[in-house]
Amino acid sequence: MKAVRKKLQIELDQLEEELHFKLPKEIQKAREFGDLRENAEYKAAMERQSMVQARIRQVRQRLSEVESIDLSKIPTDRVAYGSKIVLYDLDRDEDVTYKLVTSEESDPDKGLISTVSPIGQGLMGKQEGDEVKIKTPNGWRNFEIKQLTTIHEQR
Repeated sequence: MKAVRKKLQIELDQLEEELHFKLPKEIQKAREFGDLRENAEYKAAMERQSMVQARIRQVRQRLSEVESIDLSKIPTDRVAYGSKIVLYDLDRDEDVTYKLVTSEESDPDKGLISTVSPIGQGLMGKQEGDEVKIKTPNGWRNFEIKQLTTIHEQR
């Protein structure tokens, strides 16, 4: 969780720097070109300023959400954030291992899938031995939860 907070804080710091230092200079420079109604540089800088302000709000909200996660309330017997799951893919006759993480930590190629991804959502709340049918962008997939290790057991 610390890594997620750090990543978000770095992004927030960069956005704040852009909003308070870089963009005002760009806007001032663009104003010097004259008529603001037909000033493409000014319009672009103002649009970027709006986008940065919106992203700052999103990052602050996400930081607040991440900081409010209470690990003691994560289930000890069901799939949830931090769980490592070995699934048996019934259609492909193979095992696949995933770890459920935040969207900021997600890296599907490394088996790190977000709790809000289709597979992540389909697994949330399930237990070892459960069979699950999950709709993915590539169609329906059928899994059996072969092994579950919760975040509490990994410490």
